[in-house]
Amino acid sequence: MSATRPAAPRMITLDDQVRHQEIDGFGISTAFRRNELLKTLPEQTRREILDLWFDPVKGAGLTILRLGIGSAPAGSPYDDMVSIQPEDPGGPDAPPRYVWDGDDNSQLWVAKAAQEYGVKRFFAVAWSAPGYMKDNGDDKNGGRLKPEWRRAYADYLVQYTRFYRQEGIRITDLAFANEPDWTAPHPSMRFTPQEAAEFVKILGPLASGVRLVCCESLGWNEARAYIAAIAADPEARRWVKVFTGHGYGTPVDAPLPTRRPTWMSEWNPNGSTWNESWYDGTGSDGYTIASAVHDALTFANVSGYLYWLGASKGNTRALLRIDEETGTYRVSKRMWALAAFSRFIRPGAVRIGAAGAVPSLKVCAFRNRDGSRVVEVLNTGVAPRTWEDVDEPAEVYLTDATASLARVPILDGAVTFPPRGLTTIVLP
Repeated sequence: MSATRPAAPRMITLDDQVRHQEIDGFGISTAFRRNELLKTLPEQTRREILDLWFDPVKGAGLTILRLGIGSAPAGSPYDDMVSIQPEDPGGPDAPPRYVWDGDDNSQLWVAKAAQEYGVKRFFAVAWSAPGYMKDNGDDKNGGRLKPEWRRAYADYLVQYTRFYRQEGIRITDLAFANEPDWTAPHPSMRFTPQEAAEFVKILGPLASGVRLVCCESLGWNEARAYIAAIAADPEARRWVKVFTGHGYGTPVDAPLPTRRPTWMSEWNPNGSTWNESWYDGTGSDGYTIASAVHDALTFANVSGYLYWLGASKGNTRALLRIDEETGTYRVSKRMWALAAFSRFIRPGAVRIGAAGAVPSLKVCAFRNRDGSRVVEVLNTGVAPRTWEDVDEPAEVYLTDATASLARVPILDGAVTFPPRGLTTIVLP
């Protein structure tokens, strides 16, 4: 009598009893006047792009918009950003002279459009204080905020949120620095972790109703020093509600040492050409983005993932490329890689336990507030794999070289994961 062969392990295993981070959302940045590119396009084309960004049926359903707070008089297009206080009012104690053009480098109309799609998180980030507040006298090339201007700079940031509120947009999240650990030739400003903690104690009591964010470091691991400085100061710790880091200096591949939500708030891959490919080995393709988003969610436990940029021109690594001369746009596979997560994993979702039976499958899963579960499977191998006992009814979407969130059938309760493909399964 032959022995009974043990049952093969399930290709995908989910565990609702294991709960990880809650998801705040996915988003894009519109800083550095990129929205002016959209304004050159016909109205119908603009609407198509907004649908791709924010519509949860036609596009990515993004739910966070990252705005750039201007710090310099208008200069070359898509570089400098118009400030709400471009001129020195006469010193840090002089009455401020704010100006508001109702446009904000074309960011306001995009924010209003996003709000119509249901976006509720508006994250404003200052790349620099106005140059006259800094020790180098320039909004660019690093430099530090002069101590005597700290309160005036805090007031400046709060006033920015008030201008948006009077236009019907509530800035929900506010960062006072962008990459404070890096000196850039464009608007930039340095803060040590200790300086950031001191400034938080000035800004926090003034920014009522806004979540303070710290500190947009150049790399993910670099955020640890800022978190440590905030954690060591009880007053500073009281005010910071979200910790952020970027993916340039170091990869987003481990949790940060905090119980507060963490966001990967800016990154795009390197490259010198526009790339629409799904998988070509260049590191700027859609597959690269799918893997990066998975790793950030699964290895680093991020609650928010924000891509840089939504759209730009020329040899960009943005999600979309706009051609001003022809009034047209192109869509990269990077866009659809991000959309495979953002369309289905909604704010308030919780990451649950998930595992694949073979190492080539990168798997993560989430339970939305409505009870639906979303399973993301990236097959990193060269052979197809099949999940044979999928709970039905379910919806399955494929994103790869030939498909962009294309609906695929479930055959006899089985879903096949193509090589190098990203499969999204929605279990009601």
